[in-house]
Amino acid sequence: MGYSMSEILHGNLNGLRDAVLDELRSLTDWELGPDDFLPRPLMQKLAALSNSFNREIAVYITRDGAVADVAVGTDSDVELRDFSLRRNRRRLSRVRCVHTHPNGDGHLSDVDLSALKSFRYDAMVAVGCRGGEPTSVQAAFLGAEESIIMERPYPWYKLPETAWLAQIAESDAVIGREQAADTENERERAVLMGIESEESLQELALLAETAGAQVVGSFLQKRTKPDNALFIGKGRADELSRECQALEADVCIFDEELSGIQARNLEEMLRVKVIDRTMLILDIFARRAASAEGKLQVELAQLQYRSARLIGASGALSRLAGGIGTRGPGESKLEIDRRRIRERISDLRHRLEEVDRQRGVRNRSRERSGIPVVALVGYTNAGKSTLLNAMTGSSVYVEDQLFATLDTVSRRTETAEHTPYLLTDTVGFIRKLPHALVSAFRSTLQEAADADVLVIVSDGASKEWLNQHDTVEQVLTELGAGDQPRIECINKADLGLAEPALPNAILISARSGDGLDDLKRAIADALQKTTVTATVFMPFAKGGILQQIRGMGRVLDETYTDEGTRLTLVLPAADRDRIAARYGSEVFVD
Repeated sequence: MGYSMSEILHGNLNGLRDAVLDELRSLTDWELGPDDFLPRPLMQKLAALSNSFNREIAVYITRDGAVADVAVGTDSDVELRDFSLRRNRRRLSRVRCVHTHPNGDGHLSDVDLSALKSFRYDAMVAVGCRGGEPTSVQAAFLGAEESIIMERPYPWYKLPETAWLAQIAESDAVIGREQAADTENERERAVLMGIESEESLQELALLAETAGAQVVGSFLQKRTKPDNALFIGKGRADELSRECQALEADVCIFDEELSGIQARNLEEMLRVKVIDRTMLILDIFARRAASAEGKLQVELAQLQYRSARLIGASGALSRLAGGIGTRGPGESKLEIDRRRIRERISDLRHRLEEVDRQRGVRNRSRERSGIPVVALVGYTNAGKSTLLNAMTGSSVYVEDQLFATLDTVSRRTETAEHTPYLLTDTVGFIRKLPHALVSAFRSTLQEAADADVLVIVSDGASKEWLNQHDTVEQVLTELGAGDQPRIECINKADLGLAEPALPNAILISARSGDGLDDLKRAIADALQKTTVTATVFMPFAKGGILQQIRGMGRVLDETYTDEGTRLTLVLPAADRDRIAARYGSEVFVD
């Protein structure tokens, strides 16, 4: 799932052996089925661990069935965390919190119920455990008007899992209806300002709505060169100030990246909050990041962006002239802020390097297993997550919004010939993708770029899909993935294509399933070209070499003769060539 030890494991870890820490971390390997609320084996594992060191354990289970986080407490409590996978913080978090009571009492406490309300969990669950075994389980859910629906304690082996999953769905629907009525009135009123094109402004409006704003005005000023002080010039800034006032705007969003000086000058002139496209995208990413790695990447991108624009507030912090009356805390505070940002950036980079190192370990393990990777790449909201669900039967979060999902998600599937492969959903691209985000997410993007086959998903229902396709190509080239084996597919064909298709592109509808058989055949054909089936014969005296070769692919057959070992395996074509170059082509037999 891409977490490092420091990110998926929290709390009171003092005195716990490495072996125990590894067992706790392995909890994130659990994948619950769609009908599982809390499987018995997982309960038994939690009870055994909790009683072994007499501390409470909390795990956070997403609606996709993944254990996303683990926390350890004391013998009487565990720190419950705000772990929301939803941008709207008033809706349910899409995460249920399950924690143990090592004293054997499976009743929820008042603190548990308070946390349920504060963090808006899908469910709060207490598992009593004694002697390394679960005893009883109690669950609670949010109801209408902030009420709590408290279930009676059940024996651990008789949980009404179907009813409890249904209760989550019912609670989500009730709370959603309650919040929908007044959401519109609480949204920030946004005015948009651009200098490029109407198409770019329309995309900015979608970004603003994705961030929760209500767009009340949109203006375009054609300029070949931005003004250094105000970006749009003083005359246009005066007009925009009056327009913001007339529209009762709370924020003005610029379609281009602003410097720190420009943003400050505009705020003083417009008398509303001013943000640019980059800050807007960073805000969306911050709201949507669900995994620990994603949150680290977004925070790093935000700090890199802010550090370049950190300036003193007008007057109070601008003590640059020196002399009597000009000395004071302003500039020193600014330097302290800069130093703290630099230190935090350094810390985040170190932590992401650790995550990247662990990803490298996983990738090498995958390479040894011989399972190829097919990555879905494309413009944001092209339908990649819907396509992943349609092809693998998963339930990855899907929404008709920009950047609905950020974290890389992989699901194992297979071709019609039963060749297994990993299908990976990646973060979507967009025009003017902030450089800070490209830098922070480079390792995640690179993982997709290193895939054996790329499936480039285009939104055929968009009038801008060809331009969007060019943006995807540009980002892939920047990542060094311009020459990767690829399959072009155009999604949403059922809505009517805006323009003629690309040559050899496969027309699909991830929603209706049209064209998916053609896409699956294309993937199978592409994978067949990237791998070969080879048979190696190695004398027993060279068993060490055989062990190295065995780790390069997926073993289909291994037989022993009086002279040595005959090994048949599927491996990347490039690895076959390397084996031949290193050990001689005679090691291969027909």
